[in-house]
Order: sequence, then C-alpha cells, then structure tokens
Amino acid sequence: MTAIGMFDSGVGGLSVLRETRRLLPDSRIIYVADQAYGPYGDRTLDDVRRRADRITQTLTDEGAAMIVIACHTASAAALHYLRARRSPLPIVGIEPAVKPAAERTATRTVGVLATTATFQGELFSSVVSRFAAGTKVIARPCPGLADLVETGADRSMIEAALREHLEPFRGRAVDQIVLGCTHYSFLGGLIAELSGVQVVDPAPAVAAQVERVARQNGLDRGGSPELRLLTTGNPHSFQERVTALIGLTGEVARIDI
Repeated sequence: MTAIGMFDSGVGGLSVLRETRRLLPDSRIIYVADQAYGPYGDRTLDDVRRRADRITQTLTDEGAAMIVIACHTASAAALHYLRARRSPLPIVGIEPAVKPAAERTATRTVGVLATTATFQGELFSSVVSRFAAGTKVIARPCPGLADLVETGADRSMIEAALREHLEPFRGRAVDQIVLGCTHYSFLGGLIAELSGVQVVDPAPAVAAQVERVARQNGLDRGGSPELRLLTTGNPHSFQERVTALIGLTGEVARIDI
C-alpha cells in the first residue's frame, strides 16, 4: 500500500491532481472519477457519505495508503465521518477557502460559489464561524455549473451561467470570490475576468497539504511514478476531458463501484 488515492464525482478533482503531481512527481496516484454517480451536488449528504465510504474502501483495496477527497461536496458530507470510521488512514479533504479570502479582503465582504450540498454541510458553517468573524460571506449555490465543466460545454454557455451566478455579488463590495467546488478551478480565469474580483482557488493549497501528509507517511516516493485514472462512467469521454483540462493522454480504465 504505497499509493495516494484521490476521488471526485468527475473531472473537478483533476485540478488537485495536477497540482499534486507537480509537487510529488515521484508518487503513485490512483484517481477515481465517480461519473456514473455524479454530480454529487445534486445528491443528499447521506447519499454522498455512503458513496465516499465505498470509494475509499475501493481505493484502499487497490493499494492506497492515504485518501484525498478532491471534492468540496464529498468533503462536506463525509470528511469527518471517514476520518472517524477509517482511522488511522490519513485522509485529506477540502474546506472552502474562506480563511485566506477573509485574510485578504479589504472590504470585509467575500463571495463563495459552491454546490447547494456544500453549503448544507456542517463543514462550511464551521469554516465561516472559525475564520470569517467580522467578514460578510455571501454564499451563492450554483446548480448545474459543475456539469458544464464536466461535459465540456462551450464558452458562451459557461459565460451565461457565470453571469447569472455572479449577479448577487455585484454592488455589494465583494473583493474576493472563493471557488467552493474543484470543478470551478477550471473557470477561475473566466470568473475573474467577468467579475473583476480576485479569485481564491483552493487546488494549490490542497495539494500542498497532500504533499505534507504524503511526506509524513513516506508516500512521496512510490518507487516508480505511476498514475492510474479510473472512472465509473465512460472511459473514452473521461479521457477526452482529462486531455482537454490538464493535458494528460494516459489510458483510462472503467471501474465498477
């Protein structure tokens, strides 16, 4: 068991994968895209929690010695649960990056874009109460936005959706926008362009935490670097999105979970 296991409902976690491979080029990584069950943002937290547990079991069966929940919704639903249930397995999740946004804001007002399920989890309210005292946090659920990234929708469709989702921030002194879904990392440049506001992308910080935990557990050197890409959906479609989003052309296999 020498691999880093990583999962998301689909392509969003590739933003974390890309940054992790940059920091840990010699590691073994197994990435699961749960496309047959996604998007998680449309599921109940209980459903996502059960699904995350099954994928975690699959990844450990495949040789993962640590788990990365590269998904805000799955982290909101299952991070604390999995840490308690799977201890001492190291598990890294994602908190909405409210803390750095609250530290950087000059207007004391930040916006957060995320799935509806992410806002419903205890993790989000905990992050806001711990790190955003004295800061106004405007939460904007974005149903359907992750799907546009997942399917490779054209720019005009994505731009129209973003204009709608950014509208609640206009005229309210928002000077930081937190990307509360890993899918949105691939839209960060466009969101900054349309809003004129600084965007806080969690992927680099999550990858840095993955690096720290991996080194603590001797997983920064897997003997020979390896990346396994698995999907519960269509391997060909997923491979096309992997290539389009992060430039990788390796083989994708289908897995039943």
